[in-house]
Amino acid sequence: MSETVTAIQNAVLALAGSLILAAVASVPLSYGISEQSQESATPPSTAVALKPVGVVKGISGNVITLATDAGPTIEIVVQDSTRLVRISPGQKDLKDATPIQLQDVQVGDRILARGKPSDDGKSVQASSIVLMKESDVAAKQERDREDWQKRGVGGLVSKVDPASGTITLAAPVIGDAKPVTIHISKSTIIRRYSSDSVKFDDARPGTIDQVNVGDQLRARGVRSADGTELTADEVVSGTFRNVAGLVVSTDAAANTVTVTDLATKKSLTLRITSDSQLHKLPPMVAQRIASRLRGGSADDAKAGGRQPASSGPAPGGNAGGSRPSGSADFQQMLKRMPAVTIADLQKGDAVMIVTTQGTATTQPTAITLLSGVEPILSASPNSNRAAMLLSPWNLGGGADAAAGANQ
Repeated sequence: MSETVTAIQNAVLALAGSLILAAVASVPLSYGISEQSQESATPPSTAVALKPVGVVKGISGNVITLATDAGPTIEIVVQDSTRLVRISPGQKDLKDATPIQLQDVQVGDRILARGKPSDDGKSVQASSIVLMKESDVAAKQERDREDWQKRGVGGLVSKVDPASGTITLAAPVIGDAKPVTIHISKSTIIRRYSSDSVKFDDARPGTIDQVNVGDQLRARGVRSADGTELTADEVVSGTFRNVAGLVVSTDAAANTVTVTDLATKKSLTLRITSDSQLHKLPPMVAQRIASRLRGGSADDAKAGGRQPASSGPAPGGNAGGSRPSGSADFQQMLKRMPAVTIADLQKGDAVMIVTTQGTATTQPTAITLLSGVEPILSASPNSNRAAMLLSPWNLGGGADAAAGANQ
């Protein structure tokens, strides 16, 4: 059983894709305006003390209610002297910005306001407002999503060589895909997930030295003809915890699940948030995966249930961006698994979970939780290939859901 648990714990890390790296399919849209460019948009005589950024939630007269990215809601007071301009996603400065009027601002648009805050900090007298239309943001997100799918590769890191600027992604178990070498240059944008968040907005600038073996990584850029190398324009990675265990208790009011980790024999309490994905594997699917862990052939595995239809290339695919013939599209499979709630989990249920690392003051947050995995945990893998069996799931599933949050 210990061999199985070890293999499953490695494999379950690959299940995080529904909300971890799939989020890169809709890159967060910041204004990308330099401080110098922003200053030039504001008259020198204007005293600027606050620059709230967020989404317009309401407009009444000359007052815009803004839900800021920082959390608080604030009122932006538009004066006769306020300069309003519109820019497109990705625009780096204001030289091509289009002048607009207050009536052009709509609920759902993103704005960056500059101005003097009130004494209570609840409002800002705006000297300038930079606006990005909601429709432009959505179009940019869709283009980014398609680009990540078309030019992206992803998987579990098997080797990191900072000296040569390369990162190697292990080959997935299913299909004929080979390991992929990611080439990092000085121009490569590198981001790193925080220890207690799976939101791409919370990812911070990083370096290749922060990437570890076993991390999940997603990159997009120019691929070689054979798909085994990629010169990266952008990379995002993260270290996540994987747990195979048994449910001890649940607390729907506190949104927590406590499990016994089968590897450490210790109890672990996990937070369940609106971003957490909870699914249950139907018996046929669980038996199919268990068959592979036991060393069964692909045909034997398929016999456990009907092969799900692929909906086309997905972010977690092989280096070529498409599925090898005959391999299950686990990303799409996970999306089709029945959703469950905390209340559906019973004491003694076997679960496989991917979580954040957590901090000294916060509990780990469940990213993906799968129940109905008893056949998998009782399987006996015959090689380390089991550790990568579920790897196609590492990047799939949640791109559409994440898109709205990653603006």
